[in-house]
Amino acid sequence: MDPSGPRPVPPRLILASASPRRRELLARLGLSGFTIDAADIDETPHTREIPREYARRMAREKALALSRTDAFVLAGDTVVACGRRILPKAEDEQTARACLELLSGQRHRVLSAVALRAPDGTLRERLSETIVRFKPLSHEEIEAYVAGGEWEGKAGGYAIQGSAEGLIASISGSHSGVVGLPLFETRALLRAAGFDIG
Repeated sequence: MDPSGPRPVPPRLILASASPRRRELLARLGLSGFTIDAADIDETPHTREIPREYARRMAREKALALSRTDAFVLAGDTVVACGRRILPKAEDEQTARACLELLSGQRHRVLSAVALRAPDGTLRERLSETIVRFKPLSHEEIEAYVAGGEWEGKAGGYAIQGSAEGLIASISGSHSGVVGLPLFETRALLRAAGFDIG
């Protein structure tokens, strides 16, 4: 018999998001067996809140919403911004169309924040910023994209991992961050917190 007794069970990981995209991205880091427990918070931007701070606050509040002493809680938030303007998550065709018309031929920023709450309550945060530029979009291209439905629930009215990628002229920064979870920053947070990621 081992006199030292049973080894303690290492803390598990909870992803505070119901997003299938974040779940798939996290799996790319070789992680499996993590729990999904979506945080339910008010996502209304504060008056005059700038996109960078809004993204950070959302990720932080999601991570803190699940107070656990037996697990790491990982949360993220992705914001599409034109200047100081935070573009909405498209919930209808009109919103998606308006976003695409605004983004057509223009550069915009995608801010992807990630926050990690350790079992001892320590909170770590990182932010990635990616510059994306759409080609000038014709009316027909916008209508075809809207008809495809990929925009549903997506910040800025598009999903880069879908057919919108064929409409993007350039990207500078984190592709995974635009999808929804910046993997470089996420891996760095987990390692800094002592979570066994290999």
